Amino acid sequence: MNIQEYFTRIGYNETHKDADLQTLTVIFQHHIQAIPFENLSMHCGETIELDLQSTYNKIVRKKRGGWCLESNHLLFWALQELGYDVCILGGNSYNPAERAYTAQINHILLKVVIKGNPYIVDAGFGGAYQAWQPLMLVSGKDQPQIPGIFRFREDNGTWYFEKVKRKHYIPQQSVSPTDTPELGNIRKIYTFTLEPRRIDDFQELNTYLQVSPDNILQKKSICSLQTTKGLYALVGWTFSEVKYNYMEDVDLVQITTLTDEEVEKTLKDIFNIVLENKLVP
Repeated sequence: MNIQEYFTRIGYNETHKDADLQTLTVIFQHHIQAIPFENLSMHCGETIELDLQSTYNKIVRKKRGGWCLESNHLLFWALQELGYDVCILGGNSYNPAERAYTAQINHILLKVVIKGNPYIVDAGFGGAYQAWQPLMLVSGKDQPQIPGIFRFREDNGTWYFEKVKRKHYIPQQSVSPTDTPELGNIRKIYTFTLEPRRIDDFQELNTYLQVSPDNILQKKSICSLQTTKGLYALVGWTFSEVKYNYMEDVDLVQITTLTDEEVEKTLKDIFNIVLENKLVP
């Protein structure tokens, strides 16, 4: 494994003298704009291995993406190589359908400490809840970014991560953006504690998510990638292009339904992914 090869994969070609916040931010943004959040292996009959070499080969050499366990594990390795004080944390994601956080840890995120200040760095949530910059780990402070306003709340050692939702304008629906829920709606994302974890702590989860029929990753093939203005997302046969803040506090969402052939072409043209095995969306 070679940090320069990783830099080439994410299109980062600047000098990196210091393990500072500015360098972290730029590397993080290159990572999320080059490496899709995707679970396509599960829908191609491939097994996802959680060891670092397998993840590195898949994402860096085969130019694939990965889910949180892979993408954040790779980023963890890269930040360690660059001399950052970084550790792995475990999160419990929010399930809107059940209006509850999962009972078991099912997400991986990173904590990076720079000059005594802790930041949360998470390249593995994907979609519209993916932050674009490291977030200061401070309770109750609004942290506006292009995707929206993020914030943490801490209660008795448990941290809650959430985002203020914007309105959506979907031209195909010809409904004015004001007809969607009011701004100020909070979308809960996940909870976590600051207990350091090792990647081995997630081996059971990695296996479970690939065999359990009731989790969303089994039910849907997902591929999303952050852009400089918003994001692309392919869920099953539905391709969405989101442009953040298209109008004030309104995101533009354009939705297309694809054929099987168009799915393959979209993966290649938009996400730069060429699959070795047949995808069943």
